Amino acid sequence: MANENNGVQDDALNRDIGFFGSAFLSFNGVVGAGIFALPAVLYLQFGDFSPWLFPLFGLLVLVIAVPFAKVAAHHPTSGGPVVYAAVFGPVASFQAGWLYYVAKLTSLAANTNVLIAYLATLWLPFADGAMRAAGILVVVAAITFINIVGLKRAVQLIDALTLLKALPLIFIAIFGLVVAGGSITAPAGPPPLTELEAAALLILYAFVGFENSVVPAGETTNPQRTIPRALIATILATATLYFIVQLSYVAVMEPGEGGDAPMVAFGIELLGPAGGLLLTVAAVSSLLGNISGGMTATTRTTFAMGRDGLLPIWFARVSELYATPVNSILFMGGLIVFLALTGSFVWLAIVSTLARMVVYAISIASLPKKERGTPIVWLLVLGAIAVCAYAALQSAWASWQVLLILCLAGTVLYLLARFGKRQRSGSS
Repeated sequence: MANENNGVQDDALNRDIGFFGSAFLSFNGVVGAGIFALPAVLYLQFGDFSPWLFPLFGLLVLVIAVPFAKVAAHHPTSGGPVVYAAVFGPVASFQAGWLYYVAKLTSLAANTNVLIAYLATLWLPFADGAMRAAGILVVVAAITFINIVGLKRAVQLIDALTLLKALPLIFIAIFGLVVAGGSITAPAGPPPLTELEAAALLILYAFVGFENSVVPAGETTNPQRTIPRALIATILATATLYFIVQLSYVAVMEPGEGGDAPMVAFGIELLGPAGGLLLTVAAVSSLLGNISGGMTATTRTTFAMGRDGLLPIWFARVSELYATPVNSILFMGGLIVFLALTGSFVWLAIVSTLARMVVYAISIASLPKKERGTPIVWLLVLGAIAVCAYAALQSAWASWQVLLILCLAGTVLYLLARFGKRQRSGSS
């Protein structure tokens, strides 16, 4: 049933997202810049065991994702965490949406900067100055325009970029394993638990973003069935891809090699300049897909908050011509440009994973209110919250301080929105 708060209905949106569109949204949310930077870091720290970190932590992520998917199955409307947390009241709903939005916005702005840095390897003027600013503006404006003129076009772009980033990674990883041949050795054993805990947030960061597909549920075909299947399939596929890439990297490269662009160095090692170019194209496609998919999904958060009266109704406006939440898309595009240009978003990036763990925990905690609280349901919920808490406790106090400040800022915005709503009701 459509959500009709503030007179806005999800029925105004087109349900153009199928299984593969939903899976690619999740995949692009997960696979952004991380896979192009992590191989060298993990190899240096964990050696031959580093490939096995991905299936290991992939299982931990599944502990979160399975109950999260069950929650998603109960909510066919757009909004994701905003809708899930509503069972705890409007304040919790707003904070869940606010924290999720800030975490995603910061990540997308950061990835925009990384994207321009990769483009600068192809054309040096993008490296700094006015051309860097122009590159940021053009990239974000193009993605914003595509998202405004129709969800179907945005999903088609995501589909194409998914193939452009996944196929080169799969090819280079398999080619590396073939070249390495008998040099692949079994790891001596797992590293000490203390070392794993120190790297937990870094590795988990490679998996966060799987929730991309749940936010535009109101634009998904049969979301109760499509989203859970797509979400779980994406995590399994991503863990497998990361494992193969890392295994191949370890077989070919030496610890400490690769610099700031280890996968490009990996491509050059295997195929010369053509390999470096192939991986650069994959990195650019990966970042474009991450930004585009992130905008497609995250703009539905502010749409849902406007729809539900947690933000001004302006955010819930749907284009009559394109059936997309045009104001939410424009708002996010403008913020991404501003943060990417100023660089002031960097200090927020340190709480991205922490904020998402809090959002995951709040969302999953709503499951017993939607399903009969059987022992299995409670086991799923408590297990997922325990993993979220474990990851969150790896964060430094400075990250928690920033998170608390963001919660306070969100509370102020929420109170202002509620005050404005009462003023409008009193004058009508």
